[in-house]
Amino acid sequence: MEKVLEKIISLIKKHDEVLPEVIKERNVKLGLRNADGSGVVAGITGKGSVFGYSKDLVDAENRVFEVRPLEGRLLYCGYDVAAMVDEYEAKGRFGFEEVAYLLLTGVLPGQAELESFSDELAKRRGLTRAERAVIMESAENTNQMYALHSAISHLSRCDREPDSTDIADVTQQCLNLIAKFPTIVANNYNVSRFIKGGNLQIVRPRSDFTTSENFLYMLTGEAPEPYEARLFDIALVLHAEHGGGNNSTFAVRVVSSSGANTYMAIAAGIASLSGHLHGGANESVNIMMKDLKKNVDDWGSDAKIRKYLMKLLEGKEGNRSGKIYGFGHAVYTLSDPRARILKRHAADLSKIKGAYDEYLLYEKVEKIAGELLTEKSKKAISANVDFYSGFIYSLLGIPRELFTPIFAMARVVGWSAHRLEQLVQNKIMRPAYINPFLEEKRYVKLEER
Repeated sequence: MEKVLEKIISLIKKHDEVLPEVIKERNVKLGLRNADGSGVVAGITGKGSVFGYSKDLVDAENRVFEVRPLEGRLLYCGYDVAAMVDEYEAKGRFGFEEVAYLLLTGVLPGQAELESFSDELAKRRGLTRAERAVIMESAENTNQMYALHSAISHLSRCDREPDSTDIADVTQQCLNLIAKFPTIVANNYNVSRFIKGGNLQIVRPRSDFTTSENFLYMLTGEAPEPYEARLFDIALVLHAEHGGGNNSTFAVRVVSSSGANTYMAIAAGIASLSGHLHGGANESVNIMMKDLKKNVDDWGSDAKIRKYLMKLLEGKEGNRSGKIYGFGHAVYTLSDPRARILKRHAADLSKIKGAYDEYLLYEKVEKIAGELLTEKSKKAISANVDFYSGFIYSLLGIPRELFTPIFAMARVVGWSAHRLEQLVQNKIMRPAYINPFLEEKRYVKLEER
């Protein structure tokens, strides 16, 4: 058996690899990326817009562009998210429900509309007996993303019209999922703890709490501190949407374009998000920083931190991947606007929690790693949203295994908005793949091989 597997694996490695010269010669957009690293335009969306650089045409005849790095900006339906967060902070109010309404409809709600929408989400947060049974069935999956994927894919059993693609039905399904995701994530975690030998604690959502307050409350059974709940709300706002080209949203749109039902489409987004190159990065940052703290005895020494990070890049430390997690982005160059906002709050929260020295370590790593990566790649590389989000969640007492499910809990808003948009546009996605072989092969009979 082992010899057969070794043979198959060696053939896979030999025949599935495509040489760089073939990619260039045949102008293949590998990874749906242009030669300069920008994404291939595959559609139109009014939901999220991501800006991190400009492209100036310098040679019209040969279509040569000069890429100029910019400070990152993120817009939801045309509104700058940083400005929205500033408003939430200034007024001391929660913003996730407003963002959900905006992304679904394309317009900002008035006071009455926002209250009505928030009340509607509150009514839908509780789980039915059938939905609770699904949670119990999936709880054997101690990996929280596996459990979430299993639960969502099976929720179609609790829907009278699961396969409908009528916009009215799909809107109802999306509202249900947006409302229930926090309840499902919290319940999944508490049930998995019980299976491991802990006490069973299932806390039902409160109708007077926001999405942020409810999730923190359902995890512990205690009402969260107002500042911590508002900070967690900001994190949800920043993760709610990121344009149609990010891997998980694109997965949702691809599956939606086939006519698949809402649960299968959203499950595709969860599956994508489970990958460490997408949603799992904040967990990887947390693990990396834990290893750094163990191996660097002087957190104030730039030289020792730089030495450790160099070993990371050389694949001699950490998980030997050669990566520094929490840095770089497909679009952002000089900065990720989400990281800027979270960094500010990480500093404030760390002071409250008595962990400011740890925040200063993160700040040093951000500076030194950014310099090393920029020098190595010859282009601007900065910290992304994942670098500080896990640190904040840890300070809030949230277990690491929930970092990525929380990402999904927020991003289900964007997934839902894009699913609805895709159904309205009604075009199945079918990109082309080319064959690397220039000539057709002659079939050789078995006895002649």
